[in-house]
Amino acid sequence: MMRLNSLAFRLTASAAAVSVVLLVVAGLLLAKLFQDAVERNFDARLQSVLDGLLSSVEIGKDNRVVLSGAIADSRFKLPLSGWYWQITPIDGPKDSGLKSESLLEQRLTPDAAQFANRDANNIAHFYMSDINGTRLRVIGTEYTLFNAGRYSLIVAGNFDELKQEIAAFRGTLFLMLGVLGVGLLIAILLQVRYGLRPLRTLQNELAGIRQGRRGLLSGKYPSEIAPVAEELNLLIQSNSEIVERARTQVGNLAHALKTPLSVLANEARSSKSELAAKVGKQTGIMRDQVSLYLDRARRAARAQTLGSSTNVRETLDALARTLTRIHMDKSIAISIDCRPDIKFRGERQDLEEMVGNLVDNAGKWARKDVRIDVSPPAVDPADGRSWLEISVGDDGPGLPADQLKDALKRGHRLDETKPGSGLGLSIVSETAAMYHGRITLAQSDLGGLLARLRLPAVQDG
Repeated sequence: MMRLNSLAFRLTASAAAVSVVLLVVAGLLLAKLFQDAVERNFDARLQSVLDGLLSSVEIGKDNRVVLSGAIADSRFKLPLSGWYWQITPIDGPKDSGLKSESLLEQRLTPDAAQFANRDANNIAHFYMSDINGTRLRVIGTEYTLFNAGRYSLIVAGNFDELKQEIAAFRGTLFLMLGVLGVGLLIAILLQVRYGLRPLRTLQNELAGIRQGRRGLLSGKYPSEIAPVAEELNLLIQSNSEIVERARTQVGNLAHALKTPLSVLANEARSSKSELAAKVGKQTGIMRDQVSLYLDRARRAARAQTLGSSTNVRETLDALARTLTRIHMDKSIAISIDCRPDIKFRGERQDLEEMVGNLVDNAGKWARKDVRIDVSPPAVDPADGRSWLEISVGDDGPGLPADQLKDALKRGHRLDETKPGSGLGLSIVSETAAMYHGRITLAQSDLGGLLARLRLPAVQDG
């Protein structure tokens, strides 16, 4: 279904509107031309009757007009048939002329204005109605007949007989134009769909790049869109280069600061003065802050990289092997429920860091079991993006509900007796947020803590 603000709707609506206007104008014009043609043909039949009258009229002995022969068309003899002829003196008595038998006692009395407009042959064409209301098509003229004076000659035909023919033609015409209009609308829809298909392809390829299924645009585009695709490829490559340079600069900065801080720390430790202790303390704070923000910068750079994707099952298997060896003394069993085709839309290093922190934390508190469940990717209707959820649960003591939010704060320790800096869950939360994801804590059905990590997934296709 096309949206009202879409380019396809605008093209379709504008083309359809123009087509409708042209079809309506064409229909009215053709109907008018057909009616004019019918009128001309009808007038030609009436003209032949008028010519017959002129050729048959004569002046009798009493100086009255008479016909030397009868009109062959029998309709002029049927009473009030709508087919009439009439010869009337202009200056003499109106009842002294001749008329067709079909008029009976009636007379045709056209207005003078109807005779005012005549063609090049001095013939007037107009409409009028007889006593029955029948619509008549009339032609008339005036002639001087020998020495008998001027006479008005009128021939009328029943135009109502042609109404059905005209109505049938109009009905067929508008039906055919309607069918033509529907055909044009279908053709317009197909044309717009075909013409805009490269844009749909471009959109799908860009979505594939954003979701990590591809690195660059590779479709064949029309000449109007090809430059845009090339510029987008250059932009993507430039973005990758900027991210790579940022990584390099972050690494260089880390190495550049590491040596001076180490020198300061060593000098402070070599002295027992109060100043040295204070310098040592502040140096440690500086080292922690530098590490923190350098880590943030590295994670942010990786999160903004286009086209990166990571196989989740492979990463989890590698983490499980490593952490099983780390917690070998507790004989912890790490079970994984994850389809082999699920992919995280991001860097492998970030996924390892996030899930590694969660599994390591679960291993510290678990008695025997740690379970990792990965839900299949699902599209969120709110943003149209595909998301996966990684759940890490353990059978440890868990946390009270009022401490779940505090556990995500930077530097908060769940238990001072356990090793660690209190940064693990905070780092997971920050890294997930860089991918517009999130982490939530709840009670696991194993009895311990359950961490749910929501991350962007690579869509199928």
